[in-house]
Amino acid sequence: MRSLCSDLVPFIHEKKEQMFDTEDNRNIFFPFVHKMNTNIFEDVWSMTFFYYISDFIIPLVLFYIVSYALTEKISVYDEFVRGAADGIKTVFQILPTLVGLMAAVGMLRASGFLDFTAEYLTGLAEFLHFPVQLIPLSIIRLFSSSAATSLALDLYKSYGTDSYIGLTASIMMGCTETVFYTMSVYFLTAKVTKSRWTLAGALVSTFAGIAASVVLAGMM
Repeated sequence: MRSLCSDLVPFIHEKKEQMFDTEDNRNIFFPFVHKMNTNIFEDVWSMTFFYYISDFIIPLVLFYIVSYALTEKISVYDEFVRGAADGIKTVFQILPTLVGLMAAVGMLRASGFLDFTAEYLTGLAEFLHFPVQLIPLSIIRLFSSSAATSLALDLYKSYGTDSYIGLTASIMMGCTETVFYTMSVYFLTAKVTKSRWTLAGALVSTFAGIAASVVLAGMM
């Protein structure tokens, strides 16, 4: 992408010279091209600037962590080893939950339950002006991000990324969360046994995100 931004600048100059090769063209196109050039250059340089920042931000964060540890006289390597050991323990603790969730999601997809649910909820979805094709994605998104991504890719292949279905699916993937996966992993790690209103609040926010995705995709 950065090379594309770099190649775009001389391309703009070349096209501008071709458009200004005669006096008539200069009088006709100069106001429009000047404004277009300004906007394009601003977009190109801003994109290049952010790409350079993205390259340096992780090394800068690592350098800051090591520098802070040295100023505080903390053994960085010992802390790293201790954190890695704690991370391995956490992985072993949540592994059974992850395996159970992945198996359940695989069973749902293989059994045809999602298609049955989509067909059963067709009337309600049409009443709410919600695309029926997105019902399986809405359900799977609550359990698994990888499975939801797979369903979204299938939708892109069938309807296109710029279609109403594709736009809604993209926005939905960005404004919803894997509620049951997140709750099971984090609550198990933190040893929380009473979730209280967490599930209800998470489901309400998920439904709000789904509704917002439908509205925003319709406005595009």
